[in-house]
Amino acid sequence: MARPRKPLLSRERIVTTALALIDAEGLPALSTRRLAAELGVSGPSLYNHFTTKDEILDAVADTVIAQVDVSTLATGADWRAGLLDWARSYRAALAAHPHVVPFLAQGPGRRPAGLRMADAAFGGMVEAGWPPALATKVCAMVRYFVAGSALGSFARGFVDDPGAYDPADYPHLGQAHLLAEHQRRVDEGAFEAGLEALVDGLTLHHPELGPPDIEFRPRG
Repeated sequence: MARPRKPLLSRERIVTTALALIDAEGLPALSTRRLAAELGVSGPSLYNHFTTKDEILDAVADTVIAQVDVSTLATGADWRAGLLDWARSYRAALAAHPHVVPFLAQGPGRRPAGLRMADAAFGGMVEAGWPPALATKVCAMVRYFVAGSALGSFARGFVDDPGAYDPADYPHLGQAHLLAEHQRRVDEGAFEAGLEALVDGLTLHHPELGPPDIEFRPRG
């Protein structure tokens, strides 16, 4: 009986396996030796598709960024709605793969999906009437905000032991042990509140670039 054939090695399979490994164990777990073992191949076979580990990381990062939807902002029709949609989609992509965020925070480099996202965001803001210098700063500000919010959970930073928050030492943290229990609501609520404040602040500082009849209403 013929032996079952191993799945053909491809760039897509390498990247998918590398991302799964990073998701499960973090960036330090990724090495070409470990990745080859996960794929069931010899280490040198990876070099038929990628010449270095950094190239693999770039491809992994670009796979994550390719999930970000910038379509609303790219039209330039409504920069405020565009920024909100972009930031929410951006955070969703990063929050699904938080271990990759430190690498992504370094910027798009030469990665195609990252550059397409940057081009669409910047172009959409300029099309909406923002001066290029200001558009650059706004896009950078959104990237800082999203990356920071996706890097970790604020709520999970507090232990669920009431005894950890002695009122004699921390008189205002009597309910802090409950935060982890409501992680999603706390973290997503904080992101939404901050995002709305950020975009509303841009409108207040630059009213000439936004419609005068905008009604600000938080989501949810």
